[in-house]
Amino acid sequence: MRNGGLAARPAPAPPRPTVTSRVLDIIGAFTPDRPALTITQIARRAGLPLSTAHRLVGELTCWGALERDGTGLYRIGLRLWEVGALARGPVLREAAMPFLEDLYEATHENVHLAVLDGLDVVYIERISARDAVHVFSRVAGRWPAHATGVGLAMLAHADPELQERAIAGPLRGFTPRTITTGPELRRVLAEVRRTGAAVSDGQVETFAMSVGAPVFGPDDTVVAAVAIVVPASGWEARSLVPVVRAAARGISRALGAPRALRRPESARREG
Repeated sequence: MRNGGLAARPAPAPPRPTVTSRVLDIIGAFTPDRPALTITQIARRAGLPLSTAHRLVGELTCWGALERDGTGLYRIGLRLWEVGALARGPVLREAAMPFLEDLYEATHENVHLAVLDGLDVVYIERISARDAVHVFSRVAGRWPAHATGVGLAMLAHADPELQERAIAGPLRGFTPRTITTGPELRRVLAEVRRTGAAVSDGQVETFAMSVGAPVFGPDDTVVAAVAIVVPASGWEARSLVPVVRAAARGISRALGAPRALRRPESARREG
């Protein structure tokens, strides 16, 4: 077709996927619900021709990013776990473990250490007793930050732009108690900054309550959060807040956070 005597230019062809993007699509094909896949399933979930998937999966298996069992199913390999463990993990976990273990001994319930990734939390450590209250969290698992104690503790001290993104929503509801409106989330984050702790009571499951506190790094920005998750009945948040805040402060001190090296405001008033 012509317009004013000039032929219309064809639309540019979309860029071809790179080898890197194809490899990432293969790794992304594995999920907690589907941790083991056949080569055909990998190709379909990654959107790749079977021959391409077969070649790339073979290379990933040789390197150790994937493993193939005796039935022909592929899983994420230990080499990839080793690399993934380097992400914010070693120094933070080493500093946190003594305090996480103390929190566990105090309750024999669930103890979490998590970091913020966008508007999600990613759990990097969990200690739990066999008969502790049920939780959905798992190491390397994700959960929306607005519904969790660790997430609220970190969002309250996050960059204001990220806070506004969270407040703008949408905010997914899990129970009738989940925060689902921006004004409510803004109010809760202000309360977390005031008290130094976050309480998520029945937001993920009505029978579980999480009490979290922020962990700060050497530049005094929030780098993680620690929390206890206990049954909603039989526990009071106010009895858990001091021990969770103390654990978070101890981890922050171990990481060299200036605010944790100063005496708490309450201690200076008492002195």
